Amino acid sequence: MACERGDQHSQSQGLKILSSCQSLELSCAFPRKAWRQRSRIRRMRRPKERRLRRSLLLPRRVLAHASVVVVLGISALLCGPSAEATTAVEARSVRLTITAHLHYVSSKGSYLIEEGPASGQLAGTVKARLRVTAEISGSFTLYLAPHGASSISGQGSGTLHESGTYASFGGSLKILGGTGRYAHGRGGGKLYGVYNRKNLGVTIQTIGNLSY
Repeated sequence: MACERGDQHSQSQGLKILSSCQSLELSCAFPRKAWRQRSRIRRMRRPKERRLRRSLLLPRRVLAHASVVVVLGISALLCGPSAEATTAVEARSVRLTITAHLHYVSSKGSYLIEEGPASGQLAGTVKARLRVTAEISGSFTLYLAPHGASSISGQGSGTLHESGTYASFGGSLKILGGTGRYAHGRGGGKLYGVYNRKNLGVTIQTIGNLSY
């Protein structure tokens, strides 16, 4: 009887130890499963986080590109139009009728040096260097009032029609340049006039276009 009781007691103690070990194994296994689940969740979250970061980086690039475009636009506005555009805007063309009354000043060889007042859309003083043969030709400069700050220069010629004291003539002229406001002046037109063979005076009327 004593032996049987000892065996039963040892069996019960063994069962207790076995149950405690099993509970210990279960408690040890649970954290491992939990850790594995957490690692899986983290692995699943990482691609989402990467995608989210990439999606957040895209607007930054777009904003950077947009800021560059805005800066370039502001620079273009501040710098203003190009030189060609400014020249095109400032270029003007006018039609002029100018009358000049020239008187003899001196002579140099076969050329007459004459000058006199000019009136019309552009007023001032004309100085001319003329040569008179079967035609009248030469160069001129119109110094514009006030103070001759700007000038227009050119040349022209016309055929004399009469051989008496007063000889009329007609021809053409070219504007080749100038100074000041008319530094880039170009143009041309017709000229008409009368040459006084007695006092060598010349009255000239010009009609033409001037671009500057």
